Amino acid sequence: MQHTETPGTEAAAPAPRLRWWTELPLILLVYGFYSAGRLLARGDVSGAVDHGLTILRFEKALYLNFEHPLNRLFTREAWIGIPADFWYASLHYLVTPVVLVWLFRSRAVRYRAARTWLMTSTLIGLVGFTLLPTCPPRLLDASHGFVDTMAQYSSYGWWGGAASAPRGMGDMTNQYAAMPSLHVGWALWCGVMLWRFGGTRAAKAAGVAYPLITTIVVMGTANHYFLDAVAGAAVMGVGLLLAPAVMRTSDRVKARFVPRVAPVAADSSAAGSSIVSAGCQTSAGERIPRQRESRFEDGAEPGASPKDAGDGAPDRGLPCSSAVESLGKAR
Repeated sequence: MQHTETPGTEAAAPAPRLRWWTELPLILLVYGFYSAGRLLARGDVSGAVDHGLTILRFEKALYLNFEHPLNRLFTREAWIGIPADFWYASLHYLVTPVVLVWLFRSRAVRYRAARTWLMTSTLIGLVGFTLLPTCPPRLLDASHGFVDTMAQYSSYGWWGGAASAPRGMGDMTNQYAAMPSLHVGWALWCGVMLWRFGGTRAAKAAGVAYPLITTIVVMGTANHYFLDAVAGAAVMGVGLLLAPAVMRTSDRVKARFVPRVAPVAADSSAAGSSIVSAGCQTSAGERIPRQRESRFEDGAEPGASPKDAGDGAPDRGLPCSSAVESLGKAR
């Protein structure tokens, strides 16, 4: 198999390796922007209550109000309700960053696309909080049949009566940012990453269990409606579709503002193939030498003897044809 090389061919530049000291500020910036935007997008309380009641009526009409039986169970059984409150208050702060770090360290090729998907979906969720402030079930009037389990079991954890915020910090969170549920959205993202790249049955099982349990928890604790969870999954789907376009836009911006490395021209004299005697060369994977394509001076053809080439001509050894014949006899 011949291996041809074209002088002046540009070497393909490898993709730049992402560094943690650039990734961490980026992630913190996006999360900070999300948190600040979520806090500012409080909206009108009466409008948020109306949106919550509209969702609840719609679910009841379609028999999708799974929040009621789950909330009654979590309220009645403390051994279920207390762990569920800890799950809701902490795991999305722990599991999501852990999965990100795991991808960065062991699945670097997949990391950028996964990170872009997560960030894009998070910002889409922020748009949802702004356009549709929604009162969660736990903040509706008690006549609607919901109990705030976070308030009921607050003595067991660090949170107070204001959702999962630490005691005394209730004013620093937007309690009407229920639609969509990014608890469910982020859990779904983590589940997909574990299922696709975990590599073990335990990882795949965790990838299925984590988003499912999170969905049950957000409804049982009366923090979200079932349709909030559906919207969280839908937001992740939209983010997945938009992530390639976001990465292409990012690449174009970098190409415009970041200096490009000058292309490296291939050196025909050091093409990387091994050179053997008599002007023969081999390329990677070849077992029989091939004759270098070059012009020979008159009287110095491969078949000519050193005498024919003139006095003082260097002894070039066997020509290619003789080398091939010798190799065949040796075998």
